[in-house]
Amino acid sequence: MNPITTDVWLDSLCRAPIRKVPSPNFNLRPNHAEVSLLVIHNISLPAGEFGGKFVEQLFTNCLDCDARADFKDLQGMAVSSHLFIDREGSVTQFVPLNLRAWHAGVSAFDGCSQCNDFSIGIELEGTDVCPYTENQYQSLATVSSAIMAVYPLIDVGRIVGHCDIAPERKTDPGEAFDWDYYRRLLK
Repeated sequence: MNPITTDVWLDSLCRAPIRKVPSPNFNLRPNHAEVSLLVIHNISLPAGEFGGKFVEQLFTNCLDCDARADFKDLQGMAVSSHLFIDREGSVTQFVPLNLRAWHAGVSAFDGCSQCNDFSIGIELEGTDVCPYTENQYQSLATVSSAIMAVYPLIDVGRIVGHCDIAPERKTDPGEAFDWDYYRRLLK
């Protein structure tokens, strides 16, 4: 059973500044679920474009899906991630770590389905093929280390990409993500 009963916001755990932008897209984790997995994603809105507020608007249900033709498929979507790291390395937290963000979708890891129940999701602003920035790697390592300190069941072997838990439908964080470099930063 997950022993953490108060909301876990990273700004109290990291020295790095973390913006809080609460998302309505979360719920409680099942009582039996222990946080034991960290999932790395990527996102850009519009696809392949960086900057702006579209990701934040998507995660807070404020995205005007009529603003762009390529947003039509996002109409009615209720998604979130615990954290978002932009190209500059700035971190925004949308959902407290102890709560269930809606980032993984249909997924499985190590014989367990519904990864949202026991995972923390981090979205990197990027695409599968565009190299991530040094600032993103540094911020990702900082928040990952803080998360691992709070949730000791997460170790390096339990940090995966979205592609690892939903391989038939997801490819992120993609070939551009340097797993070896990221893991070295965690040591």
